[in-house]
Amino acid sequence: MTPLEENERERAAMREHGEREQDGERERDGGRTDPATEAFVTHRNLLFTVAYEMLGSAADAEDVLQETWLKWAGVDLDTVRDRRAYLVRITTRQALTRLRTLGRRKESYVGSWLPEPLLTSPDVAEDVELADSVSMAMMLVMETLSPTERAVFVLREVFDLGYDEIAEAVDKSPAAVRQTAHRARAHVAARRPRGAVSRTETRDALAAFQRAVETGDLQGLLDVLSPDVVLLGDGGGIKQAVLRPIMGADKVARLMLGGLAKVPVEMTMDPAQVNGHPALVIRLDGELDTVVAVRFDDGRITGLYAVRNPEKLSHMRGETTLRR
Repeated sequence: MTPLEENERERAAMREHGEREQDGERERDGGRTDPATEAFVTHRNLLFTVAYEMLGSAADAEDVLQETWLKWAGVDLDTVRDRRAYLVRITTRQALTRLRTLGRRKESYVGSWLPEPLLTSPDVAEDVELADSVSMAMMLVMETLSPTERAVFVLREVFDLGYDEIAEAVDKSPAAVRQTAHRARAHVAARRPRGAVSRTETRDALAAFQRAVETGDLQGLLDVLSPDVVLLGDGGGIKQAVLRPIMGADKVARLMLGGLAKVPVEMTMDPAQVNGHPALVIRLDGELDTVVAVRFDDGRITGLYAVRNPEKLSHMRGETTLRR
């Protein structure tokens, strides 16, 4: 059995155990949903969003939710004043533990590590702050934070939790959390995309990029790429992808056009809503192959993020609901 199959088997077993626990609670309550299950289901999408923003991995976020449920199921609800806050606290602590494990895993990752793309519904894009926080560009910025900084930034800037609540979640004093929040905010501000870009501008630029790639128009591609554009590819050692960042419009354009010209099968490119923003989905002979997310600065593409690792594409087959 391969490591991938072992991981999937473990995750399936954990999900099955969690589902049995929840089914058992319903049976003990005469088929009605018990208060613990009801609270968990009510806040599930919020908890997933918290875990995903901290981890950048939907698969690991799902695992954290199962761990959260198992801990939540053993809590005496009479001692819980705010069930939402309590669940967020459990999820944050579980995500922090997993985030540190992920850090060790990324050290041996083949090539660039990119967040797992999510096919999202239009309502995610309507929530500008949420869409900004889960964009591929912002998720990569948050990768540069320490685990605690990332947790504090997500809980404060995205979910607007109070410092006291965050302090309980990360086991720090409120004063320490304030300092961490200030430090993380400054760190992110110095690296986040420059200037707001409307969804219309993004779609238009992406459409121009798509036309140039499909027609092999080198100049058209250079016109939409920023001179300092960076291309990152994530094949995870399973699919071929650039192992190091490719920098510069000319290098990126020629690499893309040259590589796609050699594809021996039918290729299609379709726009999609990924992580709350327009992106492109590439299919080879009808099979999902690559998700290309972009970063825009001042009206031009400054970042191209091509995810090919098949382990990271399962959440592109159905929409994921994100909530704040």
